[in-house]
Amino acid sequence: MVTRTIEASGIHEARARLEREGFRVFNVTPPKTSGVTALTALGRGGGHPRVKANDFLLFNQQLAALVRAGIPILQAISMLRKRAASAKLRTVLGNVEEQIRGGAALSEAFASQGPIFPRIYTASILAGERSGALDEVLSRYVTYMRRNVALRRKIRGALAYPMFLLFASACMVIFLTIYVVPRMSDLFANFGNELPTVTQIVVGLSRWMQTNVFWFAPLVIGGSILLFIWSRTPRGKLQISALILKIPLAGSLAVQLSVAQATRSLATLLAGGITLVESWEIASESITNLELRRRSESILPMIREGRSFTESLESAGWMPLLAIDMIGIGERSGSLREMLDEVAVFYDAESEVRLEQLTTTLEPAILVVMGGVVVTILLAIYLPIIQSISSGSGVTGAR
Repeated sequence: MVTRTIEASGIHEARARLEREGFRVFNVTPPKTSGVTALTALGRGGGHPRVKANDFLLFNQQLAALVRAGIPILQAISMLRKRAASAKLRTVLGNVEEQIRGGAALSEAFASQGPIFPRIYTASILAGERSGALDEVLSRYVTYMRRNVALRRKIRGALAYPMFLLFASACMVIFLTIYVVPRMSDLFANFGNELPTVTQIVVGLSRWMQTNVFWFAPLVIGGSILLFIWSRTPRGKLQISALILKIPLAGSLAVQLSVAQATRSLATLLAGGITLVESWEIASESITNLELRRRSESILPMIREGRSFTESLESAGWMPLLAIDMIGIGERSGSLREMLDEVAVFYDAESEVRLEQLTTTLEPAILVVMGGVVVTILLAIYLPIIQSISSGSGVTGAR
């Protein structure tokens, strides 16, 4: 039996390469990590739900204030556990408290909870413990979270009205097609005239929906469920992320949001004294668009090889040139963290402008499309009536 070490991007690739070389592979073990990466490895993936962002933000605000006031960590965690409004957070803090009582550090206690807490959080706590400035690290992370929570609220608020408009319009169209048009079609049958083309199409569509509703409705519901399940799979998420990047306005918005998220996360970690390699490995997980995260996989190996951070970012091929130039200036001048903060602030503002453009484009587009459908249905209803009245007037005039 032979033990061999090879370099590969993953376990499957390593196994395939060894089998191509004629080896019979019994086991492939990935390399062990160390330092911050090892401690926070439990923060990846998993099926456990995370604590709600608002509850987590409030907890960290209170924890930072208690630590700044000089209250011991164990006592602070105990106090916050009793006052937490979230049952999930109370349970988690109970586990953290037990770990600390057993002699674990705060960072280890949080990391042991698995994917409940983001890796950037446990890494920041570890950096604060190492530097002896836990209160400063917590305050910095609170600022980071506030910006993220505020951005999420803006996105939800901006998209709420277009989504409501689309839902209300769809309900109106379904009501007219299924309820109003069939009743009017009985009236049209007594006119004796040939119906306009638009009326024939709408009435035919309405009758088809009524006749096939018992199999069409389950098909639509089943298809929607399957689409939702597919969208939750890794392949589905990746393809949806790639599709978003191809949509005008939405694609550029996704890029700007990803730049802001990655640079802000990286700046927060670097400010805690974590190395650039470990910081980027953790910060890259904050990129929510999976296609952009996939393109960023080449950055970490290049940094480890000794390439400059700016050159590594440029090789990914998705970050805007302005952001790369700003980061390059910061890297060359020795003020990378400060420049990353500036990039995050700049692209936060840019994403807000792009989000406003997207919503102002969506609203009239939805109104035009759905209004056109409603007008078509109304024309299909009123044209036969107008035609009948006109023909009746013509007959009366002839007499």
